[in-house]
Amino acid sequence: MNQVSDGEKVKFENGKWIVPRNPVILYIEGDGIGPEIVTAARKVLDKAVQRAYGSKREIKWVEVLAGEKAFVKVGDRFPKETQEMLMNYRVVLKGPLETPIGKGWKSVNVAIRLMLDLYANIRPVKYIDGLESPLKEPNKVDMIIFRENTDDLYRGIEYTYDSEEAKKIRNFLKDELGIKVEDDTGIGIKVISKFKTERITRMAINYAIQHNRKKVTIMHKGNVLKYTEGAFRDWAYELTKTEFRDKIVTEEEVNTQYGGRAPEGKLIVNDRIADNMFQQIITRPDEYDVILAPNLNGDYISDAAGALIGNIGMLGGANIGDSGGMFEAIHGTAPKYAGKNTANPTGIIKGGELMLRFMGWDEAAELIEKAILTAVSSKRVTQDLARFMGVKALSTSEFTNELVNIIDTL
Repeated sequence: MNQVSDGEKVKFENGKWIVPRNPVILYIEGDGIGPEIVTAARKVLDKAVQRAYGSKREIKWVEVLAGEKAFVKVGDRFPKETQEMLMNYRVVLKGPLETPIGKGWKSVNVAIRLMLDLYANIRPVKYIDGLESPLKEPNKVDMIIFRENTDDLYRGIEYTYDSEEAKKIRNFLKDELGIKVEDDTGIGIKVISKFKTERITRMAINYAIQHNRKKVTIMHKGNVLKYTEGAFRDWAYELTKTEFRDKIVTEEEVNTQYGGRAPEGKLIVNDRIADNMFQQIITRPDEYDVILAPNLNGDYISDAAGALIGNIGMLGGANIGDSGGMFEAIHGTAPKYAGKNTANPTGIIKGGELMLRFMGWDEAAELIEKAILTAVSSKRVTQDLARFMGVKALSTSEFTNELVNIIDTL
């Protein structure tokens, strides 16, 4: 594991990033294709920073171990040293990590989110010209999803049907509340808190206002889950009306007070039932801008929205809190492609682009965005896209060099 030498920490004050000219950014290579795509992302990010700022700014990369590489080297998938580095430096570019199924290993991804309190999973989904989309008009897809990251069923409070804990809960439900649950029933507990709902809502509304978005839609299943997802909806509305009253207008107010047309400069806040949203993002994607969702719904809608542009491998994501950030691709480890130099690194590069934007290094981020658009439009792409375009595929390293060369010309 590399040692930190001449870099400085990114600091956080009241949720704002204070970034030095030479910030230490941790990276985790990850499993499967992770090492290849993380290497590609670092190369592209370094070129964009150098092109945008010359010698005035530089990322100081420091590797920390997690996943299979950590297990092989030190016998632990999430070593204490890595945890200490993450708590100290608080910003990490992370390759995909496998969570072995049924082997007792808990997700390192979730562990990092919880330990750094990265409560917002943020995923922009915007069509890139040249991709093979299932939609007739994919250019209408331009949405950003704010998924609450630390609450809901993904807290992992669950017990196997034959555990003592599940038995106690079933007995409590029967004896204390008069609710009979079958003896062969596993137990999972859904928890949604007011505080956590308010802070993800605050971040989503602030983002929408700062980036001139038009609408925030609260996604929920409150018609059935009235006191969890229904509460999420109610608390989100309350927060927007209390803290952003002069900047927002609800959809109901638009229809009842403004003749169906929002006042100029006002952000519309509305809500939709979760199952209804799945068909609406397909049939009417242009009606969705910023989506605010609890953890489980946010997971579902993120992948569904990603499919609309034709390739979820082209998407990156950010996990953000008030004092830290983890940036990644949204796809998995793809082990059958590991070590073959064929994987598409765009997702993790887009994750790095998001990182640069949170750092305030927008000039470098813009170079990366333009380079990706140029490469795809000119059909200089990896095998996952090339087979649909009918062109010769670039390898991972060739595609990386293509982006670097394009950045040099911008």
